[in-house]
Amino acid sequence: MTPCLPEPPGLPVLGHLWHWTTNPLRLLEAGAGAGPVFRLRLWRPAVVGYSPDWNRAVLSDPETFRSQGSLSRLTPYLSAGVVHTDPPDHRPRRRRLNRHFGARALDPLRPRLDLIAAASRPRGIFDARAWAAAVVRRMLDDALFGGGVPDRLLARFLAPLDHALPVPMLPRPLLFHRVDSAIARVLDDPPVDSVAARLAGDPEAVTDLRVALAAGYDTTSHTLAWAAWHLACRPSWRHPDRLQLLIDETLRMYPAGWLGSRVAAHDTTAAGVTLAAGTLVCYSPYLTHRDPALWPEPDAFRPDRFGTGRPDRWTYLPFAAGPRTCLGAQLARLILTAALTPFRGRPPRPLHGCPRPGTGITLTPRGGLVLDAGAA
Repeated sequence: MTPCLPEPPGLPVLGHLWHWTTNPLRLLEAGAGAGPVFRLRLWRPAVVGYSPDWNRAVLSDPETFRSQGSLSRLTPYLSAGVVHTDPPDHRPRRRRLNRHFGARALDPLRPRLDLIAAASRPRGIFDARAWAAAVVRRMLDDALFGGGVPDRLLARFLAPLDHALPVPMLPRPLLFHRVDSAIARVLDDPPVDSVAARLAGDPEAVTDLRVALAAGYDTTSHTLAWAAWHLACRPSWRHPDRLQLLIDETLRMYPAGWLGSRVAAHDTTAAGVTLAAGTLVCYSPYLTHRDPALWPEPDAFRPDRFGTGRPDRWTYLPFAAGPRTCLGAQLARLILTAALTPFRGRPPRPLHGCPRPGTGITLTPRGGLVLDAGAA
């Protein structure tokens, strides 16, 4: 049985459910104030930790900490494909996919993504969130499908991911069927150098490509909006040798996967904490990345902190870590770099906005981020 753990203040009967639905980040921060591992009373009990030791224990052992029954099952966008596959099927399926999403496999996409970025460079006053959503959608279509899925269908399919909960959790079977049919048509004659071309013939290709599209969209577009905002506020970071540090710091401050979860397959321990079988076990990159014991001035945007390299994978996990490290991590970095490159000559100017994070399925800017890119 899971021992008594500290927990943040809650409400009678409702426990932490009200705080979870109104401001989950504040609830997590209150939990972190109670201890490095704490309990939440939601619709089911959950145990949350954020230390590097906790992250290592939970993320390095997929046999013990399973995806089935975790929070990802709550949205149809993520409750399928390799994301929701457990051992023994996970390893061979992931191995098949890894070689198609690695840096070497994706390198031929660079020139095409650069062309999309140049054509999508904004002019005049624009909202970074809307611009990022459009450019990431186009780049994902090109990378995954060679531009073969109609943009209007993609926009309709992905739009719920830009909304607050519970919108992304609602089932949309007809829309999903239309997207699956469009992906299947691309797989019948896939464009050269697209990921679809490499997965053609795989019986799971349609599902894996749909999940890759959904998982890569809001995570990357929200990160891109924040990166454009901070680049506008710090134009000296536009130089090629400094841009990657700005991207690293954006991923630290605003990890898209602000909370991840697993389910304990059997009685076990993690970082010295006893966990009963069936426990919902959570890790929080948001808390890890803002832990002052790990990151000096964690609430300050300081890209120079990465000047001596990235910390270990259990301290810095914008794409999770371990055997379930985000499959699209390399593609996301490729898209972010390509989309920001046109701003190297003259970055936009910040006008007004609210970069503070809010939550949906992923971390998202709470308000608009309005910039002025000038006329040329």
